[in-house]
Amino acid sequence: MLGRILKRLGHRPWFAAAARRVVRLDRWLQRRSKGRIVPINAAGVNTLLLTTTGRRSGQPRSQPLLFVRDGEDFIVIGSNWGQAHHPAWTANLLADPRCSITWKNRELPATAELVCDGERARLLEVLTTSWPAYRTYQERAAGREIRIFRLRGI
Repeated sequence: MLGRILKRLGHRPWFAAAARRVVRLDRWLQRRSKGRIVPINAAGVNTLLLTTTGRRSGQPRSQPLLFVRDGEDFIVIGSNWGQAHHPAWTANLLADPRCSITWKNRELPATAELVCDGERARLLEVLTTSWPAYRTYQERAAGREIRIFRLRGI
């Protein structure tokens, strides 16, 4: 029930602004609990905590993200709530595709691959089935193509 309501509200501009604040709390709780406490999952969506290496700082950077599975792989999207710029974590993955995923209380090493062409269209359909507002975010993104990544376990 809550998941359906949030999926409908996800298209609203005010929702994206509010959700950015909730993500900060979610990230903090996931890091502190090592993935045991994931408030966003209560909304009926699947989330993971992605840790990349900052391309300028060299420091670990963590971001909670919605995901879908494609076989054994995790698929994530850099929607940035429809903002005009790409989220920093996507640039971090382009600079260094090595990352880690915290999911279901486990930390998994992975590598990221930018998804292109026909596979991109197929995975975007799967992602929008999970979170329909991704279509709205693409419209709001000022013409930038939202990046999609395949995360493969090592």
